[in-house]
Amino acid sequence: MARGQQTEKKKKPIKYFDYSLLFLIIFLLCFGLVMLYSTSSYAGSNKFGDASYFVKKQLFATGLGIVGMYIVSKIPYRFWMKVSSMAYLAAIVLCTAVIFIGTEANGQARWLKIGPLSFQPSEFAKFAVIIFLATVIYKTPQKMGEFMSLVKIMAIVLPIVAVVAYNNLSTAIIILGIAVCMLFVASPKYSHFVLMAAAVGVVGVVFISFEAYRMDRIKIWLNPEAYEKGYQTLQGLYAIGSGGLFGKGLGESMQKLGFIPEAQNDMIFSVICEELGLFGAVCVILLFLLMIWRFMIIANNASDLYGALVVVGIMAHLSIQVILNIAVVTNTIPNTGISLPFISYGGTSVLFLLAEMGLALSVAKGIKFEVN
Repeated sequence: MARGQQTEKKKKPIKYFDYSLLFLIIFLLCFGLVMLYSTSSYAGSNKFGDASYFVKKQLFATGLGIVGMYIVSKIPYRFWMKVSSMAYLAAIVLCTAVIFIGTEANGQARWLKIGPLSFQPSEFAKFAVIIFLATVIYKTPQKMGEFMSLVKIMAIVLPIVAVVAYNNLSTAIIILGIAVCMLFVASPKYSHFVLMAAAVGVVGVVFISFEAYRMDRIKIWLNPEAYEKGYQTLQGLYAIGSGGLFGKGLGESMQKLGFIPEAQNDMIFSVICEELGLFGAVCVILLFLLMIWRFMIIANNASDLYGALVVVGIMAHLSIQVILNIAVVTNTIPNTGISLPFISYGGTSVLFLLAEMGLALSVAKGIKFEVN
């Protein structure tokens, strides 16, 4: 009996913290700020008389985001299950409000003005959808094998997808992608997703056909040289091609000097390719792959299904956004406004991305190992 008690004492559960993920987050944030300054200094000087204008605003948002990440990482992740429905409804209300009282910037009304600050509700919607869907799936795991259950869950998500798509089709695609990925991981029957993909494809074709400018984007994608609006795409490709293997050097990009419109936003990856070359671009992609790998480790070892689903949602968000951004910059898909996580300019984006990172770290802290 004494020996059994001694053995029991030797086995102590230790709490886990993913320092590898934290290092990747910090490194990407620092790299993003350096590249943002390099990319935006010319535009900042011309438009605002301050080469650091965009970096200062991004640094402020990043500081808030780091504080938010710390706070979220300290909150037990199961707390978000209690407020998930409220967060989802708030996201729908805020995204609807943008349609009627949204502030316009760069020709798009996607922001809500709160005093001196601008807030993009569609970024909050991604976070809300992740915690809400994780809650819904967690509460009905035995029904995930039924096709009608998948249809019902998708029907719950469609309102926010439709509202966001009114002003921001690219973000609506990301939200829909997050939902599909979370359902795919939770469902034991993958054949259901063939029918779902066919239905989404039909709806997508009809949706694109409703607006002439969406059809124009496809024409521009197929033949950017023949259209004036293909200018941004062509300049981005020139930047990628001129970078070569190791690039022209940090700060030496020519295309950022007014040739690529709003280079600090969606097209920043093309400047990375020009200044750091193929080598730098591959390194950035590898950093994102390492981050996705860490998410997979956390999801596989999460203490419960809810934690695993939350991390899968975060992983889906990051993966889809990175893939779509790089695909747009390289003209693999039609041009849509999708930022590169942690690197592109965008305060609301980095704020909620860091909140999601805090949530992933919170799930990681719930992992326990037994050591002798």
